[in-house]
Amino acid sequence: MEKFTLLDGLVAPMDRANVDTDAIIPKQFLKSIKRSGFGPNLFDEWRYLDHGEPGMDNSKRPLNPEFVLNHPRYQGASILLTRKNFGCGSSREHAPWALEQYGFRAIIAPSFADIFFNNCYKNGVLPIVLGEAQVELLFNEVKAFPGYRLLVDLEQQVVRTTTGSASYPFDIDAFRKYCLINGLDDIGLTLRQSDKIRAFEERHIAAQPWLANTI
Repeated sequence: MEKFTLLDGLVAPMDRANVDTDAIIPKQFLKSIKRSGFGPNLFDEWRYLDHGEPGMDNSKRPLNPEFVLNHPRYQGASILLTRKNFGCGSSREHAPWALEQYGFRAIIAPSFADIFFNNCYKNGVLPIVLGEAQVELLFNEVKAFPGYRLLVDLEQQVVRTTTGSASYPFDIDAFRKYCLINGLDDIGLTLRQSDKIRAFEERHIAAQPWLANTI
């Protein structure tokens, strides 16, 4: 998992509340568990004018010009600004996979669905909860200023405007912060204990040698 410390990112506004995980990555794309290749189908039903299926050449599909992520001014955005209860619906981990693979490293909203919120941390995406008034102010600024960027400083737990005119502190669990800063997902955390795991396996086999042929 890529480390997260300081993000200087272009902001894309998705002015919708209750965006569910089936909108983030529709169900027909859940057949793969390879954790790769989901970015082109992020928000598929809103992003394209036709119906997407696995294996389609997305580069040849007609884009919906009204969808915010298709607007030229938001190309390359790495921070998604959205409304309350983002990520509701089913618990599919493919949703943060698709967001991360599209290029989003942080999502700012007044609230998130619990399972989606937890899955983001496990996949290198930082979900930031700010007050509704703060989010509304950011929406106004994004729409008013093309190329609007924010600085997300995870170590200091603050979102800043690039001009330094405003800053918005946010809360994060200390363990989740540690994992993001060090780029550790669940597998990475386990591998940090590989020496202890190996030593346990050796002791276990030494004490019960008949198990050696079953492993």
